[in-house]
Amino acid sequence: MIEPPEAPAEAPQQAPAEHRQVPAEPSPALAERPPQVRRRAVLAGVAVSVLLILAIVLGSRLLRDFDSALLPYAVATVFLAFGVAYRYTVWVSAPGARRLFKQGWRAFFSVENFRRAPTALPRMIATYLGFQKFLGARSHARWVAHQLIFWGCVLAALITFPLTWGWFTFTSSTGSGPGYEMRIWGFKILGFGSLNVVGWLMFHGLDVAAVLVIPGASYFLWRRMKDRGAVTGQRFAYDLVPLIALVVISVTGLLLTFSSIFLHGGGYEFLAILHMVSVVFTLIYIPFGKFFHIVQRPAAVGMQLFKYTARRRDGQPVGDATDTALFACRRCGEPIDTAPYVENLQGTMRDLKLDFEAWAEYCPRCKRVLRGTAYLSHVKKGFK
Repeated sequence: MIEPPEAPAEAPQQAPAEHRQVPAEPSPALAERPPQVRRRAVLAGVAVSVLLILAIVLGSRLLRDFDSALLPYAVATVFLAFGVAYRYTVWVSAPGARRLFKQGWRAFFSVENFRRAPTALPRMIATYLGFQKFLGARSHARWVAHQLIFWGCVLAALITFPLTWGWFTFTSSTGSGPGYEMRIWGFKILGFGSLNVVGWLMFHGLDVAAVLVIPGASYFLWRRMKDRGAVTGQRFAYDLVPLIALVVISVTGLLLTFSSIFLHGGGYEFLAILHMVSVVFTLIYIPFGKFFHIVQRPAAVGMQLFKYTARRRDGQPVGDATDTALFACRRCGEPIDTAPYVENLQGTMRDLKLDFEAWAEYCPRCKRVLRGTAYLSHVKKGFK
């Protein structure tokens, strides 16, 4: 067993400047970085917004298929594109996120990784993005609720965005059905009858999405009102507003269908405006609130791919006895993670000038032991 370094056990109560987590004086590069990052983020947001506008114009065949009644939704998606590009650029500019981003794309484009594990990426997309199996380890109820919200929102996005942009159109040669054609960018994809199952699903897909979202969002709202751990750290604008917005969008969407079928259009205009306001607000809110993790999650998949491929050696499965890529804890010898992952973490610490990258070479348990030992040796003994 390798003995721990002397620094944690003999560190004075006030560490010298070179060992503090935050440097006493930031470097000029760090001082100049925020304005540059903001300018780069604004340029990225403008570029993505312009590209989306061009895609809307071209995809709707020079606006011939664009529905002017959906203009507020389309404008909101342009703001959404700007906000996502802006926030993502700012996020990736941070040292930790930048390393994660680079390592993820490097692992994605690596021919050697594909040769060793050709099915790794599809499986990780399915497990981390699609079914979020990591949530099941925390709570089965939370996993089910998250799946309802996820697939409901995915279904709603796949329907709403193309319709809003004029990419999808539903036309009838008779003007009122029952036969309809679905066209994408002006090309006929399929024909269907509005009175059969396919037609019902085509015209009520958003209702299905709402039925999925409401129980999932309601569960998380209930949990945030009852669970002591959730209540303690939650913030109204960050944690509750997104859930309330999802419920409002789903309920008003269902009420629109209810009004058209059972009330002969009674109250439809008011409900349509309320639904539009809630959707527009949510789309603009996404880049700057909790929903931004939707955009961040694919980067986590890239990092998982980087860790997974680093654990394989000549096609051996992860954890195999011949696997030599795992980094062992310097104190207890237990495997921490892959050596490339530990080196990547240490590089991020150096970029942030935290000056304690040696701690990445210890497992979580040994870190707690060393911290406790340092506390007993240098703090508590002063009270004897």
